[in-house]
Amino acid sequence: MSVLSKAHMYDEAAAFKHVEGMLWADGPVCPHCGNCDKIYELKGVRSKPSKKNPEGVERHGLKKCAECRKQFTVRIGTIFEESHIPLHKWLQAIHLMVSSKKGVSSHQLHRVLEITYKSAWFMSHRIREAMRSDGGPMFGSGGGVVEVDETFIGQKHKKKEGARGYAHKNAMLSLVDRTTGQSKSFVVKDVTKATLVPILEANIAKEATVYTDEAKQYTGIGKHFADHDFTTHSKGEYGRGVVHTNTIEGYFSIFKRGMKGVYQHCGKQHLHRYAAEFEFRYNNRIANGVDDLCRANVALKGIVGKRVLYRDSLGA
Repeated sequence: MSVLSKAHMYDEAAAFKHVEGMLWADGPVCPHCGNCDKIYELKGVRSKPSKKNPEGVERHGLKKCAECRKQFTVRIGTIFEESHIPLHKWLQAIHLMVSSKKGVSSHQLHRVLEITYKSAWFMSHRIREAMRSDGGPMFGSGGGVVEVDETFIGQKHKKKEGARGYAHKNAMLSLVDRTTGQSKSFVVKDVTKATLVPILEANIAKEATVYTDEAKQYTGIGKHFADHDFTTHSKGEYGRGVVHTNTIEGYFSIFKRGMKGVYQHCGKQHLHRYAAEFEFRYNNRIANGVDDLCRANVALKGIVGKRVLYRDSLGA
């Protein structure tokens, strides 16, 4: 049986039951007043008639709070709120995005789900927002090893003729904790010491050992942590025993293959969400004991409180 043949992937009522089971494990909660005791289901309610649906559409998962007397569904307060796309298509999109190692383009979602390209583009950005995680434990806690490196992607502005370096590209700093197998990425304005060191101090434990390449911005960061060592790539040195940044280079290889091969172009205002997408899949991968189904459920648990409006997604 295919994963996409499961009931919640094609049946709207089953889709609501699936999402409710994930978000309301202890029973429904009114998003308006927080009441969870006196809530009852409204069955057989249909939307207003329209030219496309003369008899209206059945409103699945509709509930009413006995305290504040307001109606709601599990969509309220999530990335699904006020979306006209059926919930089961949202679940299909989530599964496709979390199970594709290098991502799925909005054009492919538009074709597979039979929705407009504009809807598919906005849908994918909302799913990326659900994948985004804030906070979390300090990397290298307990004396672990953290690899640090930066990469460049896309283009902030046209490169001046004869100019050298990566100043015209978008910069991203990434960390990988070898012990936990977790990654974390930050879109940064530049890769100077003044920009990078505060980020490292805020996200890496003081007892950690940090490995980098020989870039000058990492000179002297050992005073902030238990130890710091580096490899000299310019001299052909890419590993010296345990001292290397090969893990994070592998992470970047997946990220860049996806960005260049699948998405092809990304404006700086959206890069943080694409970074969150690749970070999510890396942190919730098979090597960390998370398969495709579990990964979809983890993403589903992240949909609450992350509503994104279309006008906001255009510029941030």
